[in-house]
Amino acid sequence: MILMLPNAQFLSEVSRAIEIARALRARGLPVAFGTRGGSHAHLIDAAGFTATRLDPPVTPESEAAFLEAVLAMGPRTRHDFFTDDELRAAVDSEVALIRHLDADLVVTGFTLSAYLSTRIAGVPLASEHGGSFVPPVLARGLCPAAVNPPDPNLARLPLRVQQLVANRAPAFIRGPVAQLNRHARDRGVDPLPNMLSLMCADLTLVTELPEVLGLTTRDLEEWRPRWPLRVRRGTSFRWSGPLYARLDLPVPAAVEAFLADGPTVLVALTSVTETLLRAVVESARTSGRRLLVATPHDLADLADEHTLVTGTLPNHLVMPRVAAAVVMGGQGSVQTALASGTPFVGLPYHGEQELNVAVAERLGSAIRMAPAAAATTALPAAITRLLEEPAFAAAARAAAARYAGVDGGSLAAEVIIRWLGERSPGRTIRPSVERR
Repeated sequence: MILMLPNAQFLSEVSRAIEIARALRARGLPVAFGTRGGSHAHLIDAAGFTATRLDPPVTPESEAAFLEAVLAMGPRTRHDFFTDDELRAAVDSEVALIRHLDADLVVTGFTLSAYLSTRIAGVPLASEHGGSFVPPVLARGLCPAAVNPPDPNLARLPLRVQQLVANRAPAFIRGPVAQLNRHARDRGVDPLPNMLSLMCADLTLVTELPEVLGLTTRDLEEWRPRWPLRVRRGTSFRWSGPLYARLDLPVPAAVEAFLADGPTVLVALTSVTETLLRAVVESARTSGRRLLVATPHDLADLADEHTLVTGTLPNHLVMPRVAAAVVMGGQGSVQTALASGTPFVGLPYHGEQELNVAVAERLGSAIRMAPAAAATTALPAAITRLLEEPAFAAAARAAAARYAGVDGGSLAAEVIIRWLGERSPGRTIRPSVERR
């Protein structure tokens, strides 16, 4: 039994889990889901999977607090992601489900309690949420100098020093794992060395193509932890290819009509505050372009004849039909744009998003800028460049050709099956009970 524990507060984590689960099920492996809930939990059931509801349930307040902690991660922060009681209850609930299902493997997407529950239950953990932001990549210095550095003073340093900091600093940031490690000590399991460990697991799926990222298979799979890029003992890294959402949702009629009415720019920022999103939309409107805004927030008051505000969309169907996009920089949205041949502006918050957008930037199909700059004239200027300079569209089409025919979900499933076989030769994954 493979247990999926995505963080349903993030669309990207739910969509990736669904893609992997579909591919595993197609190969005859039993798959179950567990979730505490969140803005996108309903998509699990909509995809045809039975999701066990774990304790304690996510509330709008706890969801907002978790997002605030994620956005605040940095060298000087000490934010807890949960209350201590919430974390303890989440771990206990996951351990009970793992044991009830007799799970062979847990696959997570930034469900941080899974780092403790799997160790307590003695079950291996696989992760897909780190994308390309993993130690072997940072060891090769592939992360760029940040346009949105965690400390503004870093921008005063020479670019070469800024890039060195971007690739080494995550190994020294321990604030985001402090709460998990308090509970790890209480439960008698290994602590996490640093923030970078939150991107890794026993099996770490690197969801990109080697030639796009610029790292060889040997460099990835043969890399071993060493100071300062430490991770938990026994971590393995494997390529599993691009992995982005293919949600089984219809394109709303209003969206169809809007897309058919002329060139459009898609603004798709999910895990951001309403305040930032409003600022981005207001700034983008000054470009004079037609905007399709896909968001979980209630921004209906921003709609006009040139701006359509809607909810979650099947971006793999919508993105190929827009002229450009504005996204944060999560790997899912970046890869959807690359696979669609759509140039975009990326507004990265953290190192992982900086790297994702920089990959597309190196390919020539993206412009990277700090989120704060998106509320200035820089954003409409960047949108205009994407639409009027042919090189961006040409580079985006070339990127789409690289991704054509690559099924990241299937590749991830094959990696998981192979890794489990190597770990426990001769063991057969047994069907088990799924419960709600």
